[in-house]
Amino acid sequence: MLEIKNVSKHYVGGTDAVKNVSLTIKQGEIIGLFGENGAGKTTLIKCILGLIKHDGEVFLDGQPITRKNIERLSLGTCEHSFFPTLTAAEHKEFYESHFPGFRKDRFKGLTEFFDFPLKRPIKQLSAGQQNQLEVILALCQGADYIFLDEPFVGYDIFNREDFYKVLLGILEPTETIVLATHLIEETEGFIDRAVMIHKGELAADVSVPMLEERGDTLVDFIKRTYGYQSDRVGKSLEEIMGKK
Repeated sequence: MLEIKNVSKHYVGGTDAVKNVSLTIKQGEIIGLFGENGAGKTTLIKCILGLIKHDGEVFLDGQPITRKNIERLSLGTCEHSFFPTLTAAEHKEFYESHFPGFRKDRFKGLTEFFDFPLKRPIKQLSAGQQNQLEVILALCQGADYIFLDEPFVGYDIFNREDFYKVLLGILEPTETIVLATHLIEETEGFIDRAVMIHKGELAADVSVPMLEERGDTLVDFIKRTYGYQSDRVGKSLEEIMGKK
């Protein structure tokens, strides 16, 4: 179990990117992490992984995150963490040498399914292919908790749909996915739980099946949670046009 206790991140200059967030993430869950641009999703993930200094505590099965257990967490990020001059095949060799639990068969299956070019330097590939490699490596590292931060940048709709189906088919019961994305409607049928961040704070934590049982949609729930005003565009246009 991953426990996030009162995690906060304050940047010099007065910005509170994350404010006192507490969460418990169990193995085997698929969690959607939602929030507007600048809400703090990426910062929260970096805090959990220990990539940036922060206040609060993060425990994995009761132990702090250290070099001894960090391999149980993996990250696929749109900011990219690969070596641009290496090929995908060379990344595989690198990961195999550093992560004893690296899933070779899964890597082979995913790269074959997505027809991924294994022998070209990553810097020569499209943005979509680069993000695809990020996701593949995160899924194959052998981690129990897999964080995917906006992994679909550059993906077309068909690749995204294939990804959802493939991911559901390959995950083992102990593997956990935390997916930070803006694609709410697409992922609603894929996730078990929705965690919402608003201005750095935890705004909601809800079971998606529970929403379905009461006839609610995730999109409508998020709109209510964030206080979205559906008529605000029309009102703004009226004001703009009235000033002409």
